[in-house]
Amino acid sequence: MKSHALLVGLGIFLSRIAGLVRERVFAHFFGNSDAGDAFKAALKIPNFLQNLFGEGVLSASFIPVYAQLLAKKHDEEAAKVASVIGSLLFLMTSFLVLVGVFATPFLIDLIAPGFQGEKRALTIQIVQILFPGTGFLVMSAWCLGILNSHRKFFLSYVAPVIWNLAIIFTLVMWGSKQGQYDLAVTVSWGLVAGSFLQFAIQLPSALRLGKKIFPSLDLKLGSVRSITKNFAPVVVSRGVVQISAYIDNMLASLLPTGAVSALAYAQTLYLLPVSLFGMSVSVAELPAMSQATGSDLEIKEYLQKRLNRGLEQIAFFVIPSAVAFFFLGDLIVGAVFQTGEFQKENTDFVWMVLAGYSVGLLATTLGRLYSSTFYSLKDTRTPLQFAIIRVIFTTILGVIFAFYLPETLGFERQWGTAGLTVSAGLAGWIEFYFLRKSLNKKIGHTGLKIPFQIKVWSAAIISALSGAAIARFVLQSDLHVIIRAAIALSIYGLLYFGLGYLFKIEQTKSVADKILRRLGK
Repeated sequence: MKSHALLVGLGIFLSRIAGLVRERVFAHFFGNSDAGDAFKAALKIPNFLQNLFGEGVLSASFIPVYAQLLAKKHDEEAAKVASVIGSLLFLMTSFLVLVGVFATPFLIDLIAPGFQGEKRALTIQIVQILFPGTGFLVMSAWCLGILNSHRKFFLSYVAPVIWNLAIIFTLVMWGSKQGQYDLAVTVSWGLVAGSFLQFAIQLPSALRLGKKIFPSLDLKLGSVRSITKNFAPVVVSRGVVQISAYIDNMLASLLPTGAVSALAYAQTLYLLPVSLFGMSVSVAELPAMSQATGSDLEIKEYLQKRLNRGLEQIAFFVIPSAVAFFFLGDLIVGAVFQTGEFQKENTDFVWMVLAGYSVGLLATTLGRLYSSTFYSLKDTRTPLQFAIIRVIFTTILGVIFAFYLPETLGFERQWGTAGLTVSAGLAGWIEFYFLRKSLNKKIGHTGLKIPFQIKVWSAAIISALSGAAIARFVLQSDLHVIIRAAIALSIYGLLYFGLGYLFKIEQTKSVADKILRRLGK
């Protein structure tokens, strides 16, 4: 698991670093402007298709069946299954993209009801441009499903680098030549080009590994029926999760200018540990869990062991990430985004939004692994039920925290954006509680041990407070924010691993022992 998770993590790390560079360049030219709000809101609508029919759904329905066929050496049937699923995805996505282009004006009123005039018109234009690119990203996810099932993880998760590079290239080439509204349209075309390149770079390897993949609509295959049976509840489940994100975006559009952009900037940083640690472990575990064989008791023990080990592996990195966002978020946001149109006041605003995200970061990442375990058992309905509960709480708490709580506390309306991320985090913990409780009934006790949590949280908080104190009281305030962030985060990282070794946290000792062995050689 560790080697596969490492490859996934490395691929995601490179793509996320490219994404951070993309966001920094975007922030330089757009800041928290109307055009920036329009572009970020527009991205949400076509991304709905990508997330609905893309990686998440394929991971839950396609990969468990396809990986099991490969494990049983049924390569010919596996190729037929991949062919049918690829053909179905192509047809469904093509139809929805076509409908989406014409239905965009109506969709805008659902996702950003607070946008008016030129801002609304720009958002509509961007969405209509982006929809075709979404089709390429969905087919890219189909390639990812094939590659992952064959345990080829790196290419599929590093491919988004080329997508990011296409956008960065467009921004750099035309950023100083166009106004913000025209630039937003130009960048949209660059995004479509990047989507095509991301698909094209994976397709040859997917076809080579899949073997004998041709267009087919043979729905009579038992394996295909099994996938399509699970497909519907997973689509609904992913749709529910996306609705939660849309609700946040919709509520943010009703807040002052900059709320939608701030939410997107904070989300870019928030998704970094989710992808690097939550997704990398979950993605690597799903094919292995799906291939479990033996008696019911043996399968339960196997899943329990892998899940508990994966939870600790995720928590060891995600807990310090959440703590860093809370205590050192101003330095992190400033180092990544503070340039051009993005000034110090924008940094402080996005920090508060990011601190809100830190509330539910651990629950979100651990919840991914729990959901993957359900999917490996071919149970797609249980995660759906809890996803619906999450959306209900996200909506109720979001309205309270975004509109009523700031006014009650005497804060300005824009701080309701931070309330949105806090409410989403609390809803994430509610979903995680139900996922864990339900899975424990199926396979036995799972979860993080209390002593482990105390050690990790203590090491992270002590280290973060030390780094923050040095950055604010020792280093000179006129030092560039990137330098102060680099020093503070370096101190934080070194202290965290040092305290982890002192507290005898297994993951720290494992890393330290490997380093000492290499130095000994």
